[in-house]
Amino acid sequence: MTQEPRRVRRTVKARELADRFGVTTRTVRSTVAEERAVYEARSRQRRDQIVELHRQGLKGYEIARELSVSAGLVSTRLKEARSAGVDLTRYADTGERDAAPSAGKKRNRSRA
Repeated sequence: MTQEPRRVRRTVKARELADRFGVTTRTVRSTVAEERAVYEARSRQRRDQIVELHRQGLKGYEIARELSVSAGLVSTRLKEARSAGVDLTRYADTGERDAAPSAGKKRNRSRA
């Protein structure tokens, strides 16, 4: 899986740039802000990646490490996907669930 380059964060605050260039902070923010369509496309792609990695069996913190995002973001996106009705069944779980003993039943382990 290829990862897109990380966006470079500003190292200077909007107030400092506004003072330097003689404009308002609002002008600075709107000038350097990412276009809404670009942001939404990137966000949608990340959400799809999170769901796909979850289906492959990765845990939340593993997904976060893989995508260089916080574990909280992963948790939030999965929760939103569940409430939106997205199927989050893990690929490894399909078909194997019936063969595994249920968690509520104790297995009989007799010692000889």
